[in-house]
Amino acid sequence: MMTESADQHLRHVETDVLIPKMMRAKAKERCHEEVKDFEKCCKDSGLTMVVKCRAQNTKLKECLTKYYKDPEFYEMCKQEYLEQKKEFQETGVRKSSRSSSKLPTTM
Repeated sequence: MMTESADQHLRHVETDVLIPKMMRAKAKERCHEEVKDFEKCCKDSGLTMVVKCRAQNTKLKECLTKYYKDPEFYEMCKQEYLEQKKEFQETGVRKSSRSSSKLPTTM
């Protein structure tokens, strides 16, 4: 676990871009029903989606905003980011590179 002093070493891009990006991805996962409903409405409505999907869009925004404004959710994402950063510094391998070991499709 990282200490308070390690938190002070977060760069501007980490606090303002990378951690919020992780928050958006995790919030989307947690709001999967709202995302699914909004996507279905948009696909079914075509060009009229702006008018027809307002209710689904409002529900989706409310769900996502709940997570974006939650300080505990931010802390959870920040800690996960710090763990990934520490692991990358130790191994030189990004998490996504390790978890998706693709085999060649041709031999």
